Order: sequence, then C-alpha cells, then structure tokens
Amino acid sequence: MAVLQKTIRLEGIKKSEEVLAVFDSGASYSCIQPELAQGLDQVQALPGPMEFRTAEKGTKLIADKWVRLNFYIDGLRLSDEFMVIPNLSEPVLIGAATLQKWRIKLDFENDQVLIDPRVTHLRLL
Repeated sequence: MAVLQKTIRLEGIKKSEEVLAVFDSGASYSCIQPELAQGLDQVQALPGPMEFRTAEKGTKLIADKWVRLNFYIDGLRLSDEFMVIPNLSEPVLIGAATLQKWRIKLDFENDQVLIDPRVTHLRLL
C-alpha cells in the first residue's frame, strides 16, 4: 500500500470545498467523512452495510451510506461515489476503484498524482 496527498476540490449540489485528499492504492473504494459528505450533497443509504478492514490490525469501519460527488484535480473534472464512513482518519480518501476508473496514476518517486486529460472528455457512444 502506498499513499500520496493532494488538495482537490469536491463539488456537490449544496456547495464545493477544497480538501486535502489521501490517494491510497491499497483502499478498495473512495471514502469520505460523514460531516463533509452531508455538507456537500444529499447522502444516500446503501442497500446494506459494507465492512472495511483497515491497516490497523483488527480495526474495521462500517459504511451504510454513500454520496456521489464531482471532484477536481488540477482543474480536471471527475466524478465518483464515496462511501460515507464514520471515524475515517482523513477527510477524503481516493481508493483503487476511482484510480482505475479514471486511469489516475500515482508517481511516488515525484510525489505526483497524474491524470491524462483525455479521460475527462465526456462521450456518448
């Protein structure tokens, strides 16, 4: 597992806010703290709770809600769903599903989050 931090802008129907996000290649999903999620957009219930293990042995976190948000990295607009997790250590965590969906690359040697702008072009096929 490797992580990088970068300031991103989250955007919901209520407001937008800049936050320091953790990009974590070892996390399955993107996650967000409840207070932040509720301030940005309407939080939705999941069909059933999801249990997440953490790097701390024996520690589990439960998500029973989610929120869909736009987020901006270096001015490029992306969007995805975020699991709303109480007691999350960071305001927002960008996980592997989002990294893969948007083909985001993490350059650990240069401490950079890399996005090919071509993946942000919206298309209908």
